[in-house]
Amino acid sequence: MFAIIETGGKQYRVKRGDTIRVEKLTAGIGDQVEFKEVLALGEGSSVAFGAPLLVGACVVGKVLEHGKEKKIIVFRYKAKSRYRKKNGHRQPFTRVFIESVNEFA
Repeated sequence: MFAIIETGGKQYRVKRGDTIRVEKLTAGIGDQVEFKEVLALGEGSSVAFGAPLLVGACVVGKVLEHGKEKKIIVFRYKAKSRYRKKNGHRQPFTRVFIESVNEFA
């Protein structure tokens, strides 16, 4: 069974046993998290879609780690005016192991 969940402004297709990398969550390492914003559930050729969410469905996961992505360089400049600005950015993330996909809890 798979589910499409929404967290951190993004959508993820998950099933039991998957490991996903999501926007940083406030939960600690080893804590269980529930994703209540389930957009779709499916198994094989049968898929149930919410409008916009499925009521009562949830996905349970366990927080494995928190970290930061690789650094990206943001470089701005204006030609012929000696304006240059160089910044770096590392986006924080949380790695989550999906333990179960519950249809209707």
